[in-house]
Amino acid sequence: MREITGTDEITSPIELRQLLGEVMPRAANKERIALHPRDREWIATSPFIVIATSDADGNCDASPKGDPAGFVKVLDDRTIAVPERPGNRRADGYLNILANPHVGVIFLIPGRRETLRVNGRARLVRDAPYFDDMLVRGHRPILAIEIDIEQIFLHCAKAFMRSHLWEPDQWPVDDLPSHACLVKEVQTDIAESVEELERYYSENYNAKLYRA
Repeated sequence: MREITGTDEITSPIELRQLLGEVMPRAANKERIALHPRDREWIATSPFIVIATSDADGNCDASPKGDPAGFVKVLDDRTIAVPERPGNRRADGYLNILANPHVGVIFLIPGRRETLRVNGRARLVRDAPYFDDMLVRGHRPILAIEIDIEQIFLHCAKAFMRSHLWEPDQWPVDDLPSHACLVKEVQTDIAESVEELERYYSENYNAKLYRA
């Protein structure tokens, strides 16, 4: 890791606690190991999640996944399942799970400043009876991630309050080029023109949201 001159690095849990202070009792005691009925409601209302994984060497990946609200299925009080739809086939997170089953999931609800966090152990399944309950536009998922819950808790709203994430009048001006322009600029081996990429990321994406 590159060292930056003048930094004051934290190297121990003791140093970290001296800086942050002790955990507040409400935060320390909020962890659970099974879904509360309110957790089930939260999951049923969430259309977007982020799944964090790492491989056997600790190399990390965080992958967003979205579908109609309630797309993550609750199998029982200790197990959830996340469907996979057609994507770019890199499978970074899935390869990580095969090497290291530990995962973290954040459930977001548009407009809500709190999140629901789930940590546990994952496995990949190519088919299961509940796949029929995960149909969208007539398409079953390609596979699913089953997660055995080890830790679950609600996370506070401060990050969303600080970022103004759900407040359009507070959003920064977006002067970045389109996605097609960015891809053409940063990936020097791309042969397609910007116009071809624009069509791909609009027409192709819309046509293939649920089919390969």
